[in-house]
This record gives sequence, C-alpha cells and structure tokens, in this order.
Amino acid sequence: MLDKLDKLEEQYEEITGLLGKPEIIADQPRFQKYAKAHADMSDLVTTYREFKKVRRERGDVRGMLEENPDPEMRAMLEEELESLARREEELERALKILLLPQDPNDSKNVIMEIRAGTGGQEAALFAADLFKMYARYAEQQGWRVEIMDSSPSDLGGFKEIIFLVEGKGAYSRLKYESGVHRVQRIPVTESGGRIHTSAATVAVLPEAEEVEVEINPNDIRVDVFCSSGPGGQSVNTTQSAVRITHIPTGLVVSCQDEKSQHKNKDKAMRVLRARLLELKQAEHDAEIAGTRRSQVGSGDRSERIRTYNFPQGRVTDHRINLTLHKLDAVLAGQLNEIVDALISHDQAERLRMVD
Repeated sequence: MLDKLDKLEEQYEEITGLLGKPEIIADQPRFQKYAKAHADMSDLVTTYREFKKVRRERGDVRGMLEENPDPEMRAMLEEELESLARREEELERALKILLLPQDPNDSKNVIMEIRAGTGGQEAALFAADLFKMYARYAEQQGWRVEIMDSSPSDLGGFKEIIFLVEGKGAYSRLKYESGVHRVQRIPVTESGGRIHTSAATVAVLPEAEEVEVEINPNDIRVDVFCSSGPGGQSVNTTQSAVRITHIPTGLVVSCQDEKSQHKNKDKAMRVLRARLLELKQAEHDAEIAGTRRSQVGSGDRSERIRTYNFPQGRVTDHRINLTLHKLDAVLAGQLNEIVDALISHDQAERLRMVD
C-alpha cells in the first residue's frame, strides 16, 4: 500500500507543477482535466502526508523513550506514543477507504422517483412526506431540486413524483435511499384511531449523460396529450404533456409538469436516459454477481429498508439495525446521521472484502 501511495504522491506533485505552466493554463480543456485529477487526489495525498508525519513522530518518541531513564518523562512519552499509535491507526484506515474504488456515479446529479405503495390515500400522503424530507435535506446540503413529473392524489399526497436533485455529491449520499420505506401511524382517514402500516417505494438513479446512453430516435415513440391536474388555464386545453415510449425495452416516461411541450420532452428524455443507464448497470452487476456491492448499497427497490413509526417517534433503518428516536428531525430533512452510518457500514463491508 505504501509503494502505491508514494507513486500517487509523486503523480500529484507532477500535476501540481503542470497546473502552473502557462501552456497548460492557456489550454483550458487540458487545464480542467489536470485540475479535476488534482482535486480528486487532494484528500488522499493530504491524509498520506499526515500519516507519514505521525509515523515519523512515533519513531522520534520511541527513540527518546529508549534514551530517557527519568520515570516521569518516560510516563509522558509513553502516553504520547499511545496517542500517536491511535492516530496512525485512524489515518491508515482512512487511507484504505480513500484507496477503495470510487463509484463512478458518486459525483452525478440524481433523479429520484417516489411511488405510493400499499395503503391507498395514506401511502400517497406518506410519499409526499418523503418528498418533503428529501427536498429539505437537499436544501440543507445546498443542492437544487426540480420536479420532473408528479401525479397528485385527492388529499394532497402523491401517487408518484419524479424529481431531479442537482448538486455536488448528491448521488454519493442519496444512493442508499433506494428501497421500500414503511410508515406506521394513524391515518387522517381513520376514524377509529387505529394504527395502519403503509409503504412507498423510492428509486435513486444517477442522471445519465447523453454520451453514456445513446438513444436512437427510431427507437422511441413520442405521444403528446393534454395535461391533467392542477396547473391553471392551459390544463386540458393545450397538448403540452409528453409520453415517450422506448420501443426496445418497453420503458414509458411521461411528463406534464411544464406548460411547454419542448420542456416536458426534455425532462422526459432525462428520466428515460437515467432509467436506461440503470438497466445497463443492472445487467453489468448481474454479470459480476460474485463481486456485487454489499446489501446496504444494492439499491434493491423491493427491499424494506426503513420504518417511520409515528406513535413511538422513531425511525429504524433495518439494513444496519439503526434506530433513532427523532422522527420529527428526520422528516425535517436531518438525514446526515443515518446517511453517515450507512456510508460507514458500506465502507467497512468493502474493506472487509478487500482484506
């Protein structure tokens, strides 16, 4: 590992030198390429340099300990040696994590799809609660949310809502949300005060670039129709809603949130590309099933991943047996404690597989 890190540090220093050269600065595509590589390596190199510094300090303290007969001074040096050993261990683990293969989708924007499952109107209301939770979380992270398409229910919930989350690291933190989310509470439609269990399904798709998923125009059928639901005077009078069918796969995407047919088509194509990329990745994962990701990051939509229990005010993530008694805070978008725990678990599993 240390030989590999030495080579990466040399490469980092070489790129640092190149970024200062006038001919590289003048060539913007090359400059951006080097700048991205430099930024990607920065955390790793900084951590490695601290690791080497701590290791040197440990050697120095060990030498002083061997030479110093004074009991009081030896006690202080032994305490410092223990502290440096703990720090070295922490840095070594951090380096192993930084050296793990990166998910190529981590830096991408996200298209999220929330669909009401079992539970009728209550499930649709819960789907709306989940959308608000993710929208608030995105706001706290400095990300932008844009609704791509929605199908409202009669009581103000959503039968389905598709939205884009745009911002640095969006996929890296939201990818663990795919699966079945379950709610236990007394529905507003329940007169007898009984607790019901309802569910909603969440899918998290990395937004696909056009170069990643090439769609042959002959492979799609585009239908236009009048939009329905809330939206003002143009609803049911203008054929602005768009439905795109991808003939080879049978995938169908509709979009009617915009008044412009062109904008609806553009949004629908973005969702279609994301779904096609997901299909492509699922096929690839099936081929290399022996090295598939740990369950926490599998993104299986049929897997029950989390329960939101209103009577007890708790949230339980079943994949990592994490229970938090702070339901209101989680629904207000304070998801970092859960997300950080999921990331740590995933990293630990991947490290175990490497070791």
